[in-house]
Amino acid sequence: MSAINNIGLKAYLNSQDLTLNKNESKHKVDSFTDTLKKSLKKVNDLQEQKESMIKSFAAGENQNIHELMIALQKANIAMQMTAAVRNKVLDAYKEIMHLNF
Repeated sequence: MSAINNIGLKAYLNSQDLTLNKNESKHKVDSFTDTLKKSLKKVNDLQEQKESMIKSFAAGENQNIHELMIALQKANIAMQMTAAVRNKVLDAYKEIMHLNF
């Protein structure tokens, strides 16, 4: 899996070098793994924020129902998107496994 990540990253960097002017500095690109980790951390943070706001609302500390509902929707949408991306990745993996080499 690491070899695939390295090949993909090299191809991406090479394609970026073709479009950059020589005067522009090169920029660091996160690997697929780093991007995935950051995304999952954001989803987890939204879930934790949601849980915290629910507990605060139930305890009577915070009476702002609007913020609570927004937090619930953000966490729900983030989880749905994560599940959709996971399903697409699994579908792509299954397609690759069925290829004949």
